[in-house]
Amino acid sequence: MKECNQCGKCCIKYGDGALSATKEEIDLWELFNPDIFKFVKDHEIWFDPTSGIQLTRCPFLEIEPPKSASAQTKYTCSIYLDRPEDCRHYPSLISEMIRDECEMIEVIDLGNAKQAQIKLDTLMRDSRSSG
Repeated sequence: MKECNQCGKCCIKYGDGALSATKEEIDLWELFNPDIFKFVKDHEIWFDPTSGIQLTRCPFLEIEPPKSASAQTKYTCSIYLDRPEDCRHYPSLISEMIRDECEMIEVIDLGNAKQAQIKLDTLMRDSRSSG
């Protein structure tokens, strides 16, 4: 299994309303991060603050400036430290990675899903809560 190469596939696929935030996250954004909270409507994320229409892409997904003309497009999250729990936990299963064509997974991982899941859990341990 490779480290994340910031391809953005997960953020692009799930950043259109397929994500949720906990009540606690939304409450914290309201108190401490109004720039994030303004994209919340009726405890759901991501809505245009002006029109109230659900966005088709996470407003905090940004394209990193390319290092060269031939460089792969890389994405960054401008609220990485305050991103929703859904984002912090992804990917959680090898089957998700396969379904979503995640670029972290390698051919060798497909041959031994159990071992690949152990590698994934190790890579993601800092993103996931201990509970």
